[in-house]
This record gives sequence, C-alpha cells and structure tokens, in this order.
Amino acid sequence: MLTELRITNFAVIERLSLTIDSGFTVLTGETGTGKSLLIDAVTLLVGGRASSDQIRFGEEEAQLEASFEIPLTYPLLQRLRAQEILGPQDFQLIIRRIIARSGRNRVYLNGVLSPVHVLEEFAGTLIDIHGQHDQQSLLSTSAQLEVLDAFGRLSELRSQYRSTHRDWVRFREERAELAARLQQRAQQEDVLRFQQQELDEAACRIGEEELLQAERHRLGASRRLAELTSEAQEQIQGDAHGILENLVSMERVLEELAQIDPEMQGTLRFASEAKVLLKEVADSLRGYAEGLDADPMRLGTIEDRLAVIHKMKKKYGGTIESVLETHDRVKYELEQLRVTDSELDRYDRLIEEQRRNVSVLARSLSEKRADAAQRLTQLVGKELNALKMGSVRFLVQVMPSGPEEIYGLDGADRVEFLLSANAGEPLKPMPRVASGGELSRIMLALKSVLADVDHVPVLIFDEIDTGVGGAVAATIGKRLRELGRYHQVLCITHLPQVASQAQHHFSVEKSEVKGQTVVTVRSLTGVSREGEIARMLGGERITQKTRSAAAELIAGAPE
Repeated sequence: MLTELRITNFAVIERLSLTIDSGFTVLTGETGTGKSLLIDAVTLLVGGRASSDQIRFGEEEAQLEASFEIPLTYPLLQRLRAQEILGPQDFQLIIRRIIARSGRNRVYLNGVLSPVHVLEEFAGTLIDIHGQHDQQSLLSTSAQLEVLDAFGRLSELRSQYRSTHRDWVRFREERAELAARLQQRAQQEDVLRFQQQELDEAACRIGEEELLQAERHRLGASRRLAELTSEAQEQIQGDAHGILENLVSMERVLEELAQIDPEMQGTLRFASEAKVLLKEVADSLRGYAEGLDADPMRLGTIEDRLAVIHKMKKKYGGTIESVLETHDRVKYELEQLRVTDSELDRYDRLIEEQRRNVSVLARSLSEKRADAAQRLTQLVGKELNALKMGSVRFLVQVMPSGPEEIYGLDGADRVEFLLSANAGEPLKPMPRVASGGELSRIMLALKSVLADVDHVPVLIFDEIDTGVGGAVAATIGKRLRELGRYHQVLCITHLPQVASQAQHHFSVEKSEVKGQTVVTVRSLTGVSREGEIARMLGGERITQKTRSAAAELIAGAPE
C-alpha cells in the first residue's frame, strides 16, 4: 500500500507530506483546491508523462516521492525482487522522481537511479487510477484474460496447460532441428567419410616423420657409406695387413709367451676377446653393407611417404598431433551423424501425443472460462444495477484467439470486456465506450466483484461520483469501503454520502500566503470531520441541522 506521499514544488503545491493508512481514504475540498494534483503526482510516480509545466512557478525542479509497502501475497513483490529492485527480505519500495526545467528528469527506486520505463512496466500492477486518467489495468485484453482466470480459479489449470504447451513447442523445435540435421547429413557425411578414408590410409604416427627423414638422409649418402664400410672391412679382414690377421699372428706369439711365463695368461685372454669383438664388428659391417644394397627403391618409397605426411599436415592443421586430433574428431562426428529416421518417427509420436494433451487442456480452459465469463457478467450486472446504471450492459466475451487448433501460451481463447453505455447501442470493447466518472463506476463494479482475486494493491478513484447523488452515492460509498478490506482505496469525492463511509478523511485546502498560492492537506477526525461533511451537505453556511445530518451519516458507516 501507499504509506507516504511527499510533494515539493509541484504546480501550486510548495511542500506537502501525507501519511496514508490502509482501508478506504477520501480527499475532499472545494472545487479547484488542488485535490487532483495529488492524483497527478501519484500518476507521475508510477510512470506518467512529465512536463516542465508541472513545476511550481519560480522553481527549477519539482520532487515527488512515495513509499509503498508491498504485501507478501501480491505477485508484484516477487517481480520486484526478481528485478533486484527489492532485496530478499525487503517489502518497502520508495519511488522518487525529479522533474527539472532543464529536461534532466530522474527516477530513483530505493535510492538507485533507474529509467522511467521501469516504472511503466509495473505501473498497472502497483496502482489503478480510475477517472480522468488512463492507468486502468483492466482495460487491456491480456489483463482481462488474467482477471477472468483469477475469478474462475483457473490458475492451476492454466499452469498445467502452459507446462504441457511448452513441452509441445519444445518437441516441435527439437524435431525441426533433427530434420534439418538429417537433411544436411548426406552431404556432410560424404565429406567426413572422405576425410576418414584419407586419414585412415595415411595412418600417420607420432615420430614417424623424423625416422623417415633420418633414413632418407642415410640413403642419400649410401655410396659414401658403402665406400666407408668397404674400407673398414678391408682394414679388419685384409689378406696381408688386416687387423684380424695380425691379431691372429699376435695371439700365437702370446700363447707361446704364456707357456713360458704363466703371468701372461691374462694378456692372452684379452687378445682372444679382442679377436672375438673384431669378428663381430666385421659381421656388423658385412650386414650393414648388404642392407645398403638390399632395397635400391627404398629412397623413392621414403620420399612418397614423406609427401603423404606433408600433405596431411598441410591439410589438417600443420602438425602430426593436429592430424591425429582431426582423425579422432572426424570419427566422432560420423558417429554423431548416425541418426536414423526412426528418431523423427519418435518425435512425431511425442508431438502428436502432446498436441492431444494441449487440445484437451485448452478445451477444458475454454469451457471453464465460458462458465466464469457468464458468472462474472451476471455479478457485474448486479453491481451496475445497484449503482443505478441499469441501462449499461456488460458482457465478458470469450472467443477463439485464432483458427481452430491454434494454441497459444494461454490457450485458444481471447477474452474481452464489452460494454454498451446506453440502451439500444451495440456492445463494444470497454475502453472505446465509457469515459470519466461513468467508466470509474463501471470499474468500481468490476473491482467490487473481483475484490478477492485482484492483486493491484492501491486503487484510486478520481471523482467517481460525478453526476450521481442520494442512494447511488451511498451505494458507491459502501462499495468503496468494502473494497478497502482487500485494497488500499483512495477517492476524491464531492458527495457526503461517499465521504461519510471512509475510514480516513483528508481535506485539501488552498490559500494565499505572501502573494503565493499554498495548498495544504489536513487530516480530519471527530468534530473537524463532522464539520467538513456538514459543509458538503449544506454549503458554506453550516447549521445545527446540517451538522446533525453529517453526524448521522458518519454514524451510519459500518465499523
């Protein structure tokens, strides 16, 4: 609810601070005292259009500030917390708006600078202003659908429908993605299979290139290697001067030496071992020489293999590691592409099953909405009769929102409140028919019926009683007081029958101080309230009779 309103340098209001309680509050005063300026200020605080003309003459800026306590049960609270305007434990929202002649208007939400559009987004869920203003939350068809569902207690059914509808939409989207993949699969699979075959045949391995390059270098020098090998063999096994032949001769000498002196046995053993090692060297050289001559085409094979490796590196990332990574990726992607048409069939079955579920729930919603619409129409009609608006016809119309089998997030229905303001006139959408106090009374009838399901915390009625009096005015006052059980209700009125029903009463007065107009607001209780009701009954001259009538009206209001 709106707990406090502060206004500075706004129109003829220099400075004003107003603390407002829950329940039903009226503002009264002579015509032209500035009562509607308070409504204008509240309108700006919930996103209304600002103008520099609204700044008090001689001042550079106007400041408006309001404090709201958001009830725990109101959906708006969770919305404000989700947008981090309120903290998890906060219930108080403070809105401050500054209007400057320079055009640098500012909005602060709980002290944080915010754009005006944030106010506009939740304006209709914070305050409903009915009268000469245009912030009625029940005038949009989307809001009317919400109201009908709330009135019919259809929230749970609609939540079930929405969940089923979301699954249905998700299945269709996934099926479309799968179909697109399948359509592209043949071409993509051909490319991947070619790459896999090419990489399979290449069969690159880490370290292979280095080994091949070393072998190519060796084969490139094969003639010189053969010469060196031959020379080494000649030196070891040459007929006349070979090391091995000389070592055999030396071994015979050492055998004779060891026979004479046993201490030379060790030396003889070393010579024998040297002879064995030299034979192994000779065998190794002979094998190496044979290998050089074994495959004269080997160099060409190596060059071909290195060319393949170079091609793979150039094509798939520049290194053997990247070639192998590509090979793994191609195999993985081919596995992923192995989707069969049976998956499309599975999705088709899911989609059809979910479509049937959506259809059943949508039909149930439509039937229950039609029933709720009939009941709401009847109840609002009774309220309009009580407000002496019997010539006004009201109808809640539930229509298909589109062609058959077209389901939206809220079902297959479009809801619209229709109105005929005068006998013989056709029913038309409500915003296009009534205006001013007439529309305010229609909205009062709606709000009275919807009191326990409407979640707008603050209702403001600006001169709802225009053109009525007597019993109708008393009925309006009683309806407003009853609404005060569910909402905070503020009403500007000129009728004592309405004012006497209020739980809280403010008088708006205008005076001249030092050549300037000053607006003040007084809280009225007891004798002062009785005097204001008497003034509304009898004009400037208050008699004992009018005072007694005022006291009787006040006493007649329920506790």
